[in-house]
Amino acid sequence: MIKSMTGYGRVETFFDGRSIVVEAKSVNHRFLEISLRTPSALFPLEMEYKKKIGERFQRGRIDVSIRLEGDGADNSKVNLNLDIARAYFDVLNRLISEFHLQEQVTLRSLTAFRDIFTPPSETKLSPDFLEQVEKALQEALSMLGNMRQDEGIALYSDMNMRLKEIAKIMEVIRLRVPEVVLEYQKRLADRIKDLTAGYALDDARLAQEVAIMADRCDITEEIVRMQSHISQFDALLQSEDAEGKKIDFLLQEMNREINTIGSKSNNAEIARQVIDAKSELGKLREQAQNVE
Repeated sequence: MIKSMTGYGRVETFFDGRSIVVEAKSVNHRFLEISLRTPSALFPLEMEYKKKIGERFQRGRIDVSIRLEGDGADNSKVNLNLDIARAYFDVLNRLISEFHLQEQVTLRSLTAFRDIFTPPSETKLSPDFLEQVEKALQEALSMLGNMRQDEGIALYSDMNMRLKEIAKIMEVIRLRVPEVVLEYQKRLADRIKDLTAGYALDDARLAQEVAIMADRCDITEEIVRMQSHISQFDALLQSEDAEGKKIDFLLQEMNREINTIGSKSNNAEIARQVIDAKSELGKLREQAQNVE
């Protein structure tokens, strides 16, 4: 069964005095693109987390954020050492006074001394806490996957309906093909009678012209291929290996066949059916953009 590329999942759990919040959402994309945002304490595990995300999905832009909230959740703030800053300020002012300089101590001057700022301390997370983070991540990804699957059911229903409509249109065209030749033969005969003022027709010559026209406008091969594509499309929608890329390829082939039918057939009714089929194919292409 097909799956959508849009979905959302959110899990919030509490462990060891801290809250773990994992949000996962996905939108349409031609390929698989993963964006992961984590606190600094989880930076070393980002590649591992991305690998786990990639194992679950094939296409779409997946945005995942992991937040740790609560006391000691993340010591990523840069600290300011005011005592050292005051010492530098006093020293700089003494230099200005000693050498009778016209300058003043500015913020730019103070920020040149890197030891005024204390880098963020590394947060130590216990193995049990990291296990809870991964569990929350997996739960959020499962929620995202379930929503994509539910959306896929709605997509399947709509696409299946439109595929059946195209199959009906192709059946109308198939039944119409023999009548096109007979109608052309009658129109040609009537026109020749009008031009020849009612003289007897050369039946062999007329049959030859009709045969040439029938060969030039024959769309039997295109109809057979189109019906084959419809059968493949239907099987693909119901299979476990349904992929948006395969559906895109089939739709391209179906569009090519229906365009050929429209250009070769010399009949107003078939032309109307071709327009209807192209309209349904266009709607199928729009829906296929959402398929994983």
